[in-house]
Amino acid sequence: MTEPDGDVVLDGVLMTLFLVNSVVLGMLELFFLPLRFDGLLLPDLGAVPAPFSLLVAAVTTPWLVSQTARLARRMGGHAGFAALPLVLWLLTVMVLGFSGPGGDHVLPADWRGIALLAAGALPSSLVLGRELALAK
Repeated sequence: MTEPDGDVVLDGVLMTLFLVNSVVLGMLELFFLPLRFDGLLLPDLGAVPAPFSLLVAAVTTPWLVSQTARLARRMGGHAGFAALPLVLWLLTVMVLGFSGPGGDHVLPADWRGIALLAAGALPSSLVLGRELALAK
């Protein structure tokens, strides 16, 4: 039996880390979405929502998609693997959002819930489309 190449092992570890990272980021973005400027953790500004999770989702999820596509091409796989971080992120947000711990609905039923889905999914979908187009 031949030993796997060190680069192949490292690429596999990186791919796994990207996918685990998308799940962890989905959980953190969802759980920190209700954060407010209410004087508890953040300064008191009249309990105004502080949607930092939207910024994190808008930056990290498209980055994970592009890096996964780059890594998949380097590993000799199809660029369609780039959809995995987006799919895992969406599944995490939807499953935990609608049936969270103890059956609670963690995803707020206001503009922040829709904004989180849009901030994570829309830019990532655009990056995914670009990566799939570049693969042809």
